[in-house]
Amino acid sequence: MSAPVFTTLGCRLNAYETEAMKALAERAGLQDAIVINTCAVTSEAVRKARQEIRRLRRAHPDAPLIVTGCAAQTEPGTFSAMPEVTRVIGNAEKMRPETWARLTPDLIGKTERVQVDDIMSVRETAGHLIDGFGSRARAYVQVQNGCDHRCTFCIIPFGRGNSRSVPAGVVVEQIRRLVDQGYREVVLTGVDLTSWGSDLPSAPRLGNLVRRILRLVPDLARLRISSIDSIEADPALMEGLATEPRLMPHLHLSLQAGDDLILKRMKRRHLREDAIRFCHEARRLRPDIVFGADIIAGFPTETDAMFENSLKLVEECGLTWLHVFPFSARKGTPAARMPQLEGALIRTRAARLRQAGARAVAAHLEAQQGVEHEILMEAPNMGRTAQFTETLFAQPQPTGQILRARIIGQRDGQLLA
Repeated sequence: MSAPVFTTLGCRLNAYETEAMKALAERAGLQDAIVINTCAVTSEAVRKARQEIRRLRRAHPDAPLIVTGCAAQTEPGTFSAMPEVTRVIGNAEKMRPETWARLTPDLIGKTERVQVDDIMSVRETAGHLIDGFGSRARAYVQVQNGCDHRCTFCIIPFGRGNSRSVPAGVVVEQIRRLVDQGYREVVLTGVDLTSWGSDLPSAPRLGNLVRRILRLVPDLARLRISSIDSIEADPALMEGLATEPRLMPHLHLSLQAGDDLILKRMKRRHLREDAIRFCHEARRLRPDIVFGADIIAGFPTETDAMFENSLKLVEECGLTWLHVFPFSARKGTPAARMPQLEGALIRTRAARLRQAGARAVAAHLEAQQGVEHEILMEAPNMGRTAQFTETLFAQPQPTGQILRARIIGQRDGQLLA
């Protein structure tokens, strides 16, 4: 008998939850099973999930194959119809110990094949906080799940449910444990991170949580925030960015587009000037800040001029790390019913955005030549600056240490120190 094999597709939050599921499966005594944690962000992500399921079945012909994650939540029928699949488990169910207890060999044949409840009925975050996910230098802490917004292109709220927050005291205690275990950096993660606290008593904001962590965990060397919605950045968060050196100068922004009409059709909550204003203000408060951003190419009805507005946003906001998504219609979303663009045009626009991103990265790397950085070592020869730029060392360094080093060059999108 052997331990279950877990496969993760999609986002960092999925990877975090896979670690939690491993612990639940181990406590339940699950053996000789295959678990795939799926993503539903695009139609392509669902296609890849189906492809991965078939590959895993060929590799493990006799093992129970369990499908969970966002694609399982939003399309349980798609996966239950696959002959390779033994069980389909929803996003809420996958975090419950009793679910895994029912998957042991003596019980798996006595439970229903599809266990997917209404995710919108979930009101609390699952008690699956884990210690130590990430490298030995950096840990990821989920503080929020779900989303209350309904962007017209996005299926994720139907996979994750409405927004719910982990209370600040629970977050602080977990980070204390991580620091005691030797972690130097913690990254706060969630589906819609800037909505943290809206469902808690007194409705605290993300900036309140950040300031509280830094105040109550003084031995934490670095605190990093994952993707945020810039229009929801609160004053305390901006103040923290300006005054807290332990809050890292790197933000990944959910921008999606740079044209006002497309933003309205996406049902976003900001306009292009809001994004530009935020980036200028954040850079005024923290001159060394670096931005990443999500941008969709080829959203329905996007004209050449509208696309050019998105392309110009890279320079106008001073974006560096781009995540470019060619638009992919998701069944069940309003955008799937809008007039679609030709696939070739979408791919061309995505390529132009990626080229702009590559130029931005090259300019960022060039600007670091001769600069001294505090670098957190993730591996003997690789660490990251405060701006999350990968940095290579010719000689091995102590993993988990923060070293001050001078940048002497660059190679293949990485700095050399």
